[in-house]
Amino acid sequence: MSLKLQFCPELTQINSEQWDQLTRHHYPFLRYAFLQALETSGSVTAKTGWQPYHLWVTDNSTPVACMPLYIKTHSYGEYVFDWSWADAYQRYQLNYYPKLVNAIPFTPVTGPRVITSATTDKATIEAQILSALQQESQKLGLSSIHVLFPESLPARDNATWSTRHSVQFQWYNRGYNDFNDFLSHFASRKRKNVNKERRKIHDNNIVIRRFCQDSLQPEHLEFFYSCYQQTYLKRSGHEGYLNLDFFKTLFATMADNLLIVQAEKHGDPVAAALYFYDKNGLYGRYWGSLQDIDGLHFECCYYQGIEFAIAKQIPLFNPGTQGEHKIQRGFEPTLCYSQHWLANPQFNRAVQDFVHNEQQHIAQYQAQACSLLPFKQT
Repeated sequence: MSLKLQFCPELTQINSEQWDQLTRHHYPFLRYAFLQALETSGSVTAKTGWQPYHLWVTDNSTPVACMPLYIKTHSYGEYVFDWSWADAYQRYQLNYYPKLVNAIPFTPVTGPRVITSATTDKATIEAQILSALQQESQKLGLSSIHVLFPESLPARDNATWSTRHSVQFQWYNRGYNDFNDFLSHFASRKRKNVNKERRKIHDNNIVIRRFCQDSLQPEHLEFFYSCYQQTYLKRSGHEGYLNLDFFKTLFATMADNLLIVQAEKHGDPVAAALYFYDKNGLYGRYWGSLQDIDGLHFECCYYQGIEFAIAKQIPLFNPGTQGEHKIQRGFEPTLCYSQHWLANPQFNRAVQDFVHNEQQHIAQYQAQACSLLPFKQT
C-alpha cells in the first residue's frame, strides 16, 4: 500500500463523485453537497473561524480514505465545550487557537469521522492518518486535534489521546405502528401529559403541516429562514451561523434529505422546524417561531418528528443536543463521544485527568436521566 495524503483548503479540490462514493452516503451531513454548501455560502471559511483543511487519501490514485477537517480559531459551533482548556492556555500565555477539528460544522450528530473504503484495512489506514495529523499539526503550530461525535472509537494510543463522554437524548423506533402505539408504552400519567400538551395546539387553532420531497417549495424554506433568524436574534443577539444562501443551496442540491414542519394559525405560518433525514436517521436541526405559543416547540420539534420517523420506518431520531425536557417525551439518554490530543504534554496529561474524572459524573448523570424515562416499568 502506497498512500498519498493530501490536505485540501477547499472541498472543490476533491472530486464530488469520488467523495460521495467513498463516504457511501453514511448520513446527510457527510454528503459532498452539504459540506460544499457550507463553504460556497461563506458560512464556513477562514473569516468565520472555520478554515477547511480536508484530508483526502489515495492509494495509487484510488481513493481510500477522507476526513472533514477544519482549522479553528475559536470553539463556537462545536458543542463539545473546551473553553476552560483555552482559558488555561491563556493563563500560561500559550495559544490554544488555532486547533485542528475533525467534525461537521454546527452539527453535533454522531457519524463517521475517519471514512475508509470498504476494501481497505481500516485500522492500518487510521493509524497512518492519525500519525499524519499529529505531524501536520506540529508543522502548522496547531495546539491540538479534536474528533467530535465519531460513531466509533478507533484504537488509539491511550497514553496520548483522551476520550470524552457527553449525553444526548435520542428517540429509538421500536417498531411502533403509529404515535398512539408509541404512547401506549408510557406510564398513564406521562401519557396523559403528552396528550394534553398536543391538545393545546389544536385548541389554539394551529394546523401543523409537513413538507418534503415534491411538496417542499422555496417559500417554505424562506419562511423557515425568517423564523431561524428571529429566534437566533432573540436568544443570541446575532442572526445565526448559517445564511440564506446555505439553505437555498441545500434545497437545490439535496432536497430529498430535507423536511420542514410548518405551523399555521388562522392560515398564516407562525413557526417552522427544519430536519434532515435518510433511511437510517431523522435529525432535527433548526427551529424558529414568530409567536410565543405554549407547547408549539414540542409539537414541531419532537412529536412531529416522531410521527414522521414512524411513518417512514426510520430507526433513529436525533432531535438535537441538550434538553432534559426531552426525557419525559420518550427520548433516551445516549452516550456520545469526542477524542482529543494536545501537543503540549503537560496540558495533555491535565486534560486526560479532567476527562477521566468527568466520565464518572457523566455516567451518574446518564443513569439518573434513565430513571426519569416515561415508559412503563417491566
